[in-house]
Amino acid sequence: MPIGFEADNADLVWRQAAVALMSADHSTLQQSRLGDTREILHAYLTIRNPRNRWVYSRKPGINPAFAIAEAFWILSGSNKASDINFWNPALPRYAGRAENYHGAYGFRLRNQFGFDQIERAYAALHSNPNSRQVVMQIWSSVEDFPDEDGGPVSADIPCNICSMLKVRSGRLEWTQVMRSNDLFRGTPYNFVQFTMLQEVLAGWLGYEMGGYLQICDSMHLYEDDLKHFSVHNDTLIPANPDSLSLPKKESDEVLEEMICRLGQFAAHELEENSFRKILEVSSLPKAYRNLLCIAAADSARRRGWIEAMEESAAACQNDALRQVWDGWVLNKSNRQ
Repeated sequence: MPIGFEADNADLVWRQAAVALMSADHSTLQQSRLGDTREILHAYLTIRNPRNRWVYSRKPGINPAFAIAEAFWILSGSNKASDINFWNPALPRYAGRAENYHGAYGFRLRNQFGFDQIERAYAALHSNPNSRQVVMQIWSSVEDFPDEDGGPVSADIPCNICSMLKVRSGRLEWTQVMRSNDLFRGTPYNFVQFTMLQEVLAGWLGYEMGGYLQICDSMHLYEDDLKHFSVHNDTLIPANPDSLSLPKKESDEVLEEMICRLGQFAAHELEENSFRKILEVSSLPKAYRNLLCIAAADSARRRGWIEAMEESAAACQNDALRQVWDGWVLNKSNRQ
């Protein structure tokens, strides 16, 4: 039978799911090509207020800069590995070492199928808010179906199948369907990716955000990951005060600048003097600037510019972002 987890924020939903998944009462042992897993079939995760998208209770903490960069990488429509690997150098171990990622969500949504699905979703719902036909496809049977021997055709098969969007009572409701969902390594980042898309599109349409529902046909964790990850049930959860919703024209300009600035922070040849100027010349709204500050802090951390890292993180005026950043940096410091 399907099992559901629901709360006002992403952290509480994730905690509930993690506790259930680690319990023999709810999960079963299942083999996979990457090792034994604990699995719950047909799980669904509901965040009633998806603006509160950050997971704090996973220890070690998630990397918010990677989550931010990946969300805007998706919005850019890119599939270039070099555009995202800076923010997570371990990614090629899981997604392969190709120049372009086979299953890149943004490329699938904006380029793969011959038209921009995000733009079409906006146009369709703007013209007909009552539509039940807006389904943005990611997984492709042509590109992603296993070989006849059951083997994967790529190291990077999309876990996400599709996004279903509906406008109800002046709110943009979002359903995300996943064939496979790794609760420790994937779910916290999936929450950020798709609730950011939801918030951006809600702004384009002039609606509030509705609920976010994530349907996981296989929600699982790897047995080996229990050596590395844990769940803290006493974590304080700050509210996210920022909104990414903007009218379409303004949003397009902000997204273009945000993607440009993230690219500058990831550039191999970046020097410290140039680094400091990127934030100085930014004209982004406060909510986006806060995201950029966290990304900047991680860019500096990866280059060993500790003073610049601390200055960039301190410039972020969002306590929710600062808390998830502090959890990430504390973990990295303890491992050094």
